[in-house]
Amino acid sequence: MKNTISARVADFLKAYPPFNEMHPKDLDALSQEVSILYKTKGSVIFEEDGQPHEHFYIIHKGAVVLRKSSKDDIIDLCDEGDIFGLRPLMANENYKLGAKAYEESILYAVPISTFRPYTQKYEGVANFLIESFASNTRNPYSKSYKGKLLGESPALQPQIDKGLLDLQHVNYSKKLVTSPKNTSVKNIALAMTKRKVGAMLIVENGLPVGIITDKDIRNKIATGIHPITAEAKEVMSAPVITYPKKMTIAQAQMAMMKNGISHLCLTEDGTPNTAVLGMLSKHDVMLELGNNPAVLMKAIKRAGKFKDIKLIRQRVTGLLKGYLDQNIPLTLTSKVISELNDACIKQVIEISLKSIENQPPVKFAWLAMGSQGRSEQLLHTDQDNALIFENVHEKKLQQIRAYFLKFSKAVNKGLKTIGYEYCPAEMMASNPEWCLSLSEWKERVSYWITNPGPEEVLLSAIFFDYNLSFGDITLVNELTAHIFKETEKYPIFFLHLAGGALQNPSPTGFFRSFLVEEDGAHKDFFDVKRRALMPLIDGARVLTLSHQIKSINNTAERFERLAELEPNNEVLFSACSYATKALLKFRTKQGLSHNDSGRFITLDTLTKEEKIKLKRTFKTIKELQELIKFRFKVTAI
Repeated sequence: MKNTISARVADFLKAYPPFNEMHPKDLDALSQEVSILYKTKGSVIFEEDGQPHEHFYIIHKGAVVLRKSSKDDIIDLCDEGDIFGLRPLMANENYKLGAKAYEESILYAVPISTFRPYTQKYEGVANFLIESFASNTRNPYSKSYKGKLLGESPALQPQIDKGLLDLQHVNYSKKLVTSPKNTSVKNIALAMTKRKVGAMLIVENGLPVGIITDKDIRNKIATGIHPITAEAKEVMSAPVITYPKKMTIAQAQMAMMKNGISHLCLTEDGTPNTAVLGMLSKHDVMLELGNNPAVLMKAIKRAGKFKDIKLIRQRVTGLLKGYLDQNIPLTLTSKVISELNDACIKQVIEISLKSIENQPPVKFAWLAMGSQGRSEQLLHTDQDNALIFENVHEKKLQQIRAYFLKFSKAVNKGLKTIGYEYCPAEMMASNPEWCLSLSEWKERVSYWITNPGPEEVLLSAIFFDYNLSFGDITLVNELTAHIFKETEKYPIFFLHLAGGALQNPSPTGFFRSFLVEEDGAHKDFFDVKRRALMPLIDGARVLTLSHQIKSINNTAERFERLAELEPNNEVLFSACSYATKALLKFRTKQGLSHNDSGRFITLDTLTKEEKIKLKRTFKTIKELQELIKFRFKVTAI
């Protein structure tokens, strides 16, 4: 007869990670060994520094508080489906935290000896437990676990998409261009020019013996080392690097990098002792890679129309999705995507400049602001930009501004064409308020700093994340120097900026429930930007400004720099850096899944595992806000 109690246990466990990774037969077998515990409110499950139990626990009903008694400090509040007490399984040492029933609770006690074999059998089970164990320590982002959370480690990466990792076979050129080794370099160069190839294969008795490339002619002939009348055998690179025809794009890339060459010779058996079948160049490989960053960058720079860039940006989005699917670390992903986005903006500006009759009358700088200025704009969102132009005589000021407003209007229109919507608040360079001379910008930011009301703090928070997209860097450097000089003279500004950083409430309320929007178009949605990302972004900004840290706008990188400057807060700032990347990755995935900005999330669509990962970052946000409140003496949030 079927054990109805164990069947109920299995039905419950299969809804939660990591048990949802297990085969039903294994889960049924495990469930028969699970003990059911009833705990009254306040009853102790295990003590801090207590001897390890033979079980770890999952909450069926109720709640359990994890506490460090020495500081009377609540570390976490676990509810239905949460796992705790993993230390005996993971580390075989005494508990570092105490666990007590927060309310009347029913627990499932899973025997460690029975469960341990499943961690070897199921990779997903092992990975999840590593994360859960790390998150229930005092510092879930400590160096001990650095690289082991949220896909930052190969161990946590999913099965690799072969198409995205370029494992398809490469197409090579079968139209061989060959020459005997006694041919003069001059004739070889003429033949290469006529056939429009970058390399000539040198053969003897039908077998490859050497290769001459454009680079060889540059380095050995143009430099005078050999005369142009020299024979091929004197100049060619030998022996030839050969490979079999059945090689993948990835193998071809690795072979070229390994040997420092740009052409491969493909033969019947992959050796120089059999007939040549074809040639493969670096250019051929790049063409095969459609969404390779280098290919996309080259395509962007060659684009002559806005609509061309729009099509390329769609491929950039495909590249982003591929990186996320492969679990590529967000640090690398954001750098690649940001570089491509910046290149798109720069090309829009280049095209706009060509469309205007007259060239710029004075030096100028186009600034990206907000998420784009922080290199965090992975999804298509609206524009935030500004323009600085060189100081001119007052009589010419309006004339010069008129030129740059016309130019900015063309750029903003171009950016909209390629996918950046207009800013609803008109924080764009085509707005006269955001198209100013250097002296006017200095005056403007000085006013924000010396008169820090709510609106001024908001404007400065958006503007102070600027980054140069195009133009004269000296204008930007001079404005940056002015900002740091002014904030040093008026430190009261940091108090107001810190107050602004504390305006966004905690992401969770009582019993770790997500705080959702109470009204409006997004009622009952969770705002991941306002509730989770903005406290980190705003906190990083005020802390880096107070340290006068220059040239670092990215939030995660700001926290990493702060960790270096403040060793006593290294743990917290490292956690903030990780949390920023985790949240940005989460928002990007949500946006790609729902074809929107990823900002507003329906909690019902999240898995238990996704909710757990989100909540892990919330502890860090709370600690950061406490630090800011104390440091800048903000009396109230």
